Amino acid sequence: MNSVVGVILGGGEGRRLQPLTRDRCKPAVPLAGKYRLVDIPVSNCINSGIRRINVLTQFNSVSLHQHVQDTYRFDQFHTGFVRILAAQQTPGHELWFQGTADAVRQSLRYVVDRNPEYVLILSGDQLYRMNFRTVLEEHIANQADVTICTKPVSRSEAGSLGIMQADAAGRIVRFEEKPGNTSLLDELRDPGAGPERYLASMGIYVFNTTVLLDLLDNDLVDFGKNIIPAAIQSRAVYRHLFDGYWRDIGTVRAFWEANMELTSPLPQFNLYDMKAPLYTHMRYLPPSKINCCDLNRAILSEGCIISGHRILGSIIGVRAIVGDGSVLEHTVMMGADYYDGPVMPPGRIPLGIGRDCFIRNAIVDKNARIGDGCYITPDGKPDTVTDLYTIQGGVIVIPKNTVIPPGTRI
Repeated sequence: MNSVVGVILGGGEGRRLQPLTRDRCKPAVPLAGKYRLVDIPVSNCINSGIRRINVLTQFNSVSLHQHVQDTYRFDQFHTGFVRILAAQQTPGHELWFQGTADAVRQSLRYVVDRNPEYVLILSGDQLYRMNFRTVLEEHIANQADVTICTKPVSRSEAGSLGIMQADAAGRIVRFEEKPGNTSLLDELRDPGAGPERYLASMGIYVFNTTVLLDLLDNDLVDFGKNIIPAAIQSRAVYRHLFDGYWRDIGTVRAFWEANMELTSPLPQFNLYDMKAPLYTHMRYLPPSKINCCDLNRAILSEGCIISGHRILGSIIGVRAIVGDGSVLEHTVMMGADYYDGPVMPPGRIPLGIGRDCFIRNAIVDKNARIGDGCYITPDGKPDTVTDLYTIQGGVIVIPKNTVIPPGTRI
């Protein structure tokens, strides 16, 4: 695995995740109370023995830079690193990243500066656990130029994903980017994946370094739309079949659902697998304190003070404070970056959720201040964007640092 370098794509503006990406890029969005999305691909790399990892960023990247710098520090006797490669203007290239392939192309001199034999390219906004050692072994056994990780999906999911076909040996012979729910899907059905199943690209690629350099020697900007279809015509491109848990967290609804799934008694994605742990920033916070609350299927992070009435099917992030009598149902509360000081200015609403509030089907971003007696739910409301909240796909989002006055009903 010392011959592999990992490249994590930081993504674009993240418009579909607004307002969660208003002040941060997608990989920096908090997940499961205490992690960030970028912790998923970085942890998968570390657990697979890959210790040279580059994170490519462009939009709203300060929060991500700080998290990576504070979290991933290997000892001085190890050559590994997790390195931020931010978009930059140079004498030879004055444009920002134009797409996934262009981002890697502009960063190539740093990606290949240790002469790796293989380059592993990953997305920064997916939830999954994968052993990349297995993928690389299969890549070498197939004498592949490129290996694409694929997942069998149903027809209802296939239309919005990149779908491919492979022959009996696993070599990819056809690729269609987001074919839609059309007759074209009938042609793309993969018998080897099961009835009514389709092979969807996970956006995870292994390239031989020499092949990657050759495929990027042009002006094509995107892997899914440009590079991969061209490679299938001229290179040995194979699929790696992955049938574990995988979630593409690209929308507010998908993000909320992925978090809600973690609160089930036996979630498909296991946060407690110590053979493949998730790494994140160590905060050295005090234990959480429950003054009085009925907790049911709740994930509680460090440093919380909970005095609510009921918390059901919800995730409570670090340093979260919930006041007396409040009810949270199916809510992601991201917590706070700090605690209020011992003396509050007159009239200032404290961090967290006040007394006697009711919140359902919501995402409460970090450092929000919700006054006493607020009622917040998206039930029966159309998609809406305001300064205080956003409703998207049946989920209401309270943006970071928002102050909700006492008695507000949404």
